[in-house]
Amino acid sequence: MSKYLNFQQVINFKGKTKRYEIISKSNGDVLGRIYWYAQWRQYTFSPAYPTVWNKECLKDIQNFLQQLMDERK
Repeated sequence: MSKYLNFQQVINFKGKTKRYEIISKSNGDVLGRIYWYAQWRQYTFSPAYPTVWNKECLKDIQNFLQQLMDERK
């Protein structure tokens, strides 16, 4: 799916909605998290500090968020 990122579901999370960690394919670091933000009624991305993102990685995240939202419909 992504050249640089893996999207891995957090297995031990006990909530109603799924949570994901974004993991670097190059070094295995956790770069951020995706989770349901109830106030906005959508999945959101929260980057880890300090990380730097290019437009290709952000596009991959945006596509993954859209996929999650489409699954909720």
